[in-house]
Amino acid sequence: MRKELEAVVAAIRPVDYAGLEPAARAHLDNLTKPRGSLGRLEDLAVQLSCVQDGGRPCADPARIYTIAGDHGVAEEGVSLFPQEVTRQMVLNFLNGGAGINVLCATSGVQLFVVDAGCLGDDFGEHPALIRGKVAQGTANLAKGPAMTGDECLAALLLGVSLADRAAAEGVRVLGTGDMGIANTTPSTALYCAYLGLLAREMTGPGTGLAPDAVDRKIGVVERGLAANAGVVASADAFGILAALGGLEIACLAGLILGGAKNRQVVCVDGFISTAAYTAAAHICPDVRGYCVLSHSSAEPGHARAVAALGLKPVLDLGLRLGEGTGAAMTVFLLRCAADIFNNMASFADAGVSEG
Repeated sequence: MRKELEAVVAAIRPVDYAGLEPAARAHLDNLTKPRGSLGRLEDLAVQLSCVQDGGRPCADPARIYTIAGDHGVAEEGVSLFPQEVTRQMVLNFLNGGAGINVLCATSGVQLFVVDAGCLGDDFGEHPALIRGKVAQGTANLAKGPAMTGDECLAALLLGVSLADRAAAEGVRVLGTGDMGIANTTPSTALYCAYLGLLAREMTGPGTGLAPDAVDRKIGVVERGLAANAGVVASADAFGILAALGGLEIACLAGLILGGAKNRQVVCVDGFISTAAYTAAAHICPDVRGYCVLSHSSAEPGHARAVAALGLKPVLDLGLRLGEGTGAAMTVFLLRCAADIFNNMASFADAGVSEG
């Protein structure tokens, strides 16, 4: 299966910004507005156009995959909520009662829920559910590798298959979403390992831990980095993801890789999704041109990670829910950007004098 992942990476072409951006910018500059006056919307319009090989950008159809998995590190008490909440929230998604359901409905975005590694039996059939369980959650990363190489690879390829399914159904924009009790801990460990950041400056309250519990969580992340020190020192992107990640995080990384392969724009959600992006970008740096970082997470370490990655989030609303909520709102902004590019009059069309 490793050859399958290598084939995906080999199929990812860098976005030709050097060749395509000047024409897109020139088009925007010829619209009835001062140059650059629509700010980030113009940047998003350019990105859409360039990812789609130039010309009129399109942000629809759009689809979010909210991917769920459980984590062995939950036994360390790093979350305010019990582990069974992962499963309960998947059922809530399927019943339409979660924040991501509301925002997808508001934004007109398709939503699918994916079981990549929840504890327990398979969920019952549902039109919005994709059953892809790789394993019954991960092992405790504080004691050793969270996943075997085969498990991590299977989760990555599951994510690629989700992107491929969306592409086959005409989806132009993907969004990443997550659900997994304790998943801020593996995400924090991944940031530390990939970006050389310190556990103490990256670890936050997650679901709302008190300061003393955050201190214990820092210790858990540090133990995880120590228990997997050999892999971390190797700087092997795949090995780090297997040792410190989660099944839903690896699946999200695969979704990002698959989206880039398929020339789809990927709206990356918050703290957990950005950790998945970090893994994907270390496996294949060319994914960067396809991704939009939807928002600045209120989880304290996110700003440090974003700075280290050299990214600029679109929104800053104090969000820290996950599920893909920030991505759902960003899809709407991509639509705004595409419509500005495609439907706004030029100076000549409108008979307006240029300044």
